[in-house]
Amino acid sequence: MAAVVQIFGVKGSSATRAAERFFKERRIQIQIVDLNQKTMAPAEIRRFTDRFGLANLLDTESKAYQDAGLKYLRVTDQDLLDRVAKDPKLLKLPLVRAGNKVTVGHDEEGWKSMIA
Repeated sequence: MAAVVQIFGVKGSSATRAAERFFKERRIQIQIVDLNQKTMAPAEIRRFTDRFGLANLLDTESKAYQDAGLKYLRVTDQDLLDRVAKDPKLLKLPLVRAGNKVTVGHDEEGWKSMIA
């Protein structure tokens, strides 16, 4: 049986709800971390950035990204990480982790590989 699947997202996000539904339908134990309530630990963010790169975690189409002016600003990775900690809506959510496997955004193929 797969380990507990962690879903990092925000309440009200359709993509986060889709991930939650995906795993519940398959009776997989999940732990949801609402990023509006609790920020991700730096080591947890690093798991995703090491795999995908920070730029690939950012939701460049989101209103939060545009409102932050990040399209035009030159910021360091550390500054970006600080901003993401304050505003999780900058990320492509949900971030999903099961053991060493991680996915970004709505990724049913990735989720299936986690529970295979």
